[in-house]
Amino acid sequence: MNKAEVLKEIIAQRRSVFPKDYTDAEISQEVLDEILLSATLAPNHKRTKPWRFKIFKGEEKAKLASEMQAIYKASQPEQLFLEKKYNDIGFKINKADVVVSIVVNFSGMVPEWEEVAATSMAVQNMYLTCTANNIGCYWSSPKIVDDLKESLTIEDNQKCLGLFYMGVM
Repeated sequence: MNKAEVLKEIIAQRRSVFPKDYTDAEISQEVLDEILLSATLAPNHKRTKPWRFKIFKGEEKAKLASEMQAIYKASQPEQLFLEKKYNDIGFKINKADVVVSIVVNFSGMVPEWEEVAATSMAVQNMYLTCTANNIGCYWSSPKIVDDLKESLTIEDNQKCLGLFYMGVM
């Protein structure tokens, strides 16, 4: 198969795979490094490299799950709080081997939409590299990520676009 055929096959196979379908196996550091490197190869106008990724594994990931559950619980009026949604937040994060926060850094050098687009292309590169390595993944953008500013150390010129979940299928 030539490169174009391989690429077309990977693009055609790309799909979101949710944490319920992940095994308990770990993603090797080598594969994780490859996934993150592919993200940094995304095109970006004026080389602003607007993406900012924070990797959550192990104890940090468990803290993220607890924090997101607490944010959900605190933000819901009692009559709208759903125990299932609360539990699902923790389950998804804890079932994934790795969770990556997706943050865009607005440089002011180019229109904001271009930096959001470049960050999205970086995530697409992660999707394709996960697919090529049989790693399940999906991008989630729950509203509560807006309240993660402190734990993600998000600056005034940045915005969290969501979380990228990864796990071995």
